[in-house]
Amino acid sequence: MKKLTVLAILIVTAITANAQENDGATITVTVENVLSEGGSILAGLHTSDTFMKGIGIANAMSPAKAGEVSLVFENVAPGTYAIMVMHDKNDNKQMDMENGMPKESYATTGEMNLYGPPTFDGAKFEVTDTDQAFRIRF
Repeated sequence: MKKLTVLAILIVTAITANAQENDGATITVTVENVLSEGGSILAGLHTSDTFMKGIGIANAMSPAKAGEVSLVFENVAPGTYAIMVMHDKNDNKQMDMENGMPKESYATTGEMNLYGPPTFDGAKFEVTDTDQAFRIRF
């Protein structure tokens, strides 16, 4: 019985060690033009299924500071993604709206649609096994 317990512990340890290896790319996002202190800068890594529908498949947060803020997504598997970023000034973890228009600064990777909401097709990028960096301006 002791041998079986030791074997089970070794298997669990091996699985856990393998799960912690770095598999995938690191995506660094630098948000330019943060206009004020206070609140948080929130970023979500999205697939076409999660884009504009809530939290991303991976999320990052940093205290807001005027100027630039950097956020990192690690171990991103190859695929097609988009990143959405917002300045959550009141730390309520949601985009505040007024008359259907966002009250808080936001941006995405790719092209911003000036006359409507962002689209996944306009914001998407491909991830391979190579690290990537994006500069996003509010």
